[in-house]
Amino acid sequence: MRWTTMLLAVGLPVLAAPVALAGPVAPAGPVAPAGPVAPAGPPPRPDHVVVVVMENKRYDAVIGHRKTPYISALARRGANFTAAYGETHPSQPNYLALFSGSTQGVTDNRCIRGTFDTANLGRQLLDAGLSFTGYAEALPAAGFPGCSAGTYVRRHNPWVDFANVPPPLNRPLRDLPASWDQLPTVAFVTPDLCHDMHDCPKGDADAWLQRTLGSYIDWAETHNSLLILTFDEDNRTDGNHIPTVVAGAGVAPGDRPERIDHYAILRTIEDLYGLPPLGAAASAAPLKLSSGMAG
Repeated sequence: MRWTTMLLAVGLPVLAAPVALAGPVAPAGPVAPAGPVAPAGPPPRPDHVVVVVMENKRYDAVIGHRKTPYISALARRGANFTAAYGETHPSQPNYLALFSGSTQGVTDNRCIRGTFDTANLGRQLLDAGLSFTGYAEALPAAGFPGCSAGTYVRRHNPWVDFANVPPPLNRPLRDLPASWDQLPTVAFVTPDLCHDMHDCPKGDADAWLQRTLGSYIDWAETHNSLLILTFDEDNRTDGNHIPTVVAGAGVAPGDRPERIDHYAILRTIEDLYGLPPLGAAASAAPLKLSSGMAG
């Protein structure tokens, strides 16, 4: 389709694996970029991107696991990043990193009692004339700034922490549009403490994802749109190795072995919409999504 053709034509820069030359070659491993990573050219712009973040599971506890058949099938259907990692422990700093390119100095899960005035993805999109909304399951009301309510927690809802993101853009999941073409340009969907795998069996979250966004994923493949599914952190048993899958229009199915993190996800979204990379995202290579970008 036209979207795929555009992807093949432009390509996105990636962290390359070491190239074999004459003589011994050192073992492969993650290599930090020396400085900001510049895009090779403007990537195609999807109509919509939906980002879902789940909780506290290592890669092999989800991808290919018998209790998560839908997510495992999604990994086969889309781009499955086999070397995705969270930045730190515990949860909250990872959410901030994904949304703003920085952990904002936060090192714990304590409720942030104020707000930051710093740059973030939501503000970038609005300033560019695009749209953003965060949808949180169990959020009691639009704009709710509280630390928790039932199975909702603010620490998993980073847009609330930024004074420059209008409170009405923090909405309950029940406000998710019934017609997918009414979605904002970028939407974050935050499951509650049960459906993010934090407090309930992982099978419940797997079924929730299919029930809540399965039709969006089907629709996205033919409507120039993407789903990004990632996790905040692992369970502290596998070096913070987490599942991350991207599915939708123009995404070539298959495993992607390059090391990525939340900053790379943020960089990808920013590149898709021509936004300058924030903070540590400037030194991250965007995700490779099409067959033309495969190694």
